Amino acid sequence: MTGRVERQRPDSPGDEGGPLWPPGVTATVGAAAAVAVVAGVREVSWLVAPAFLAAVIVITVLPVQRWLRARGVPSWLATTLLAGVVYGALIALTAVLVVSLAQLAAVLPRYRDEATALADSVTRAVADLGVDAHQLGGLAAGADYGGLVSWTGDLVRGVSGALSSLALLLTLLFFLSMEAAGARLRLALLAEDRPRLADALRGFARSTRRCVAVSTAFGLLTGLVDAVALALLGVPLAPLWGLLVFITNYVPYVGFWIGIVPPTLLALLEGGWHLALAVAAVYTLVNFVLTLLIEPKYIGDVVDLSVTVTLVSLVFWAWVLGSVGAILAVPLTLLVKALLEDANPRARWADALLRSDREIRARSARSRREPTAPGLPAAEEPPG
Repeated sequence: MTGRVERQRPDSPGDEGGPLWPPGVTATVGAAAAVAVVAGVREVSWLVAPAFLAAVIVITVLPVQRWLRARGVPSWLATTLLAGVVYGALIALTAVLVVSLAQLAAVLPRYRDEATALADSVTRAVADLGVDAHQLGGLAAGADYGGLVSWTGDLVRGVSGALSSLALLLTLLFFLSMEAAGARLRLALLAEDRPRLADALRGFARSTRRCVAVSTAFGLLTGLVDAVALALLGVPLAPLWGLLVFITNYVPYVGFWIGIVPPTLLALLEGGWHLALAVAAVYTLVNFVLTLLIEPKYIGDVVDLSVTVTLVSLVFWAWVLGSVGAILAVPLTLLVKALLEDANPRARWADALLRSDREIRARSARSRREPTAPGLPAAEEPPG
């Protein structure tokens, strides 16, 4: 014996050697590493969330800079205009929100009597169920007001944290906009050593822009339809609720429930239960058709992700990064897919689990049309 350990026989002709570890050990180590990475990302979510949000915003508007450079605009001026577009959009959105909330604050005091009457009707309805006013008073007296104070303190700390994240986001947006001009050069240098990784990152950028474009288009359409419907029903501040629908549309599935509550409550104060039910019915119909049926299908097709993966990613990234993670669920999933699956030829099998139905059918049809090489078996037709 020479004491030399021979490598296993290669699993495929293109492998230089077989796996050094059994598949079960490899899967266990990979799962443990994934858990450690996710725990670390969740711990520093205060940094990861605004940083990735800034990157997504810059990636979305980057074609503006390229369009300017293609028409002879100097690089420094194109970069300055890019930063101006980003900050201008954020300032405009903030201004619209501030004006709308000011209008809401001016309108709400007019419904003081209606709110009192509604509270009285609720009290009478509860009394009809066998709960008298003395019992309600006892419940109110036994309420945990210390918990309410604690909740208020948590809310104040949450607002402070949001302001800090906003400041970090604006700073990152500035520097990322300044460095966006060198993105192509960086990818070109990366492609010299890691061509698959460079192609995967380019695909991630394209898919992210498509995802944001589809979400924006459906958000505008849904917000416009809801605003017109609310105006026809006589609900005050219909443009504000349409704007709220547009903003919450960036949160798949969950945004609908955030956008339906305020106009329904205001409709309840304005016209009673009948108007509130009409608003809820209109919102449910419009948003169910546009944002819960049609939009996920389009997003899944443009980014090549199945609807199930999109929904699971929403829950997962919301748990990891909070509310910003819910907004960035699809881009974050696309980035993980690009790094772990698109850039690694050994992991291409995951396409069958992650891609949308349309893309899977298209690939299956192409494989059936391709001629089979001599000596190789024909591609099997998938069942169904």
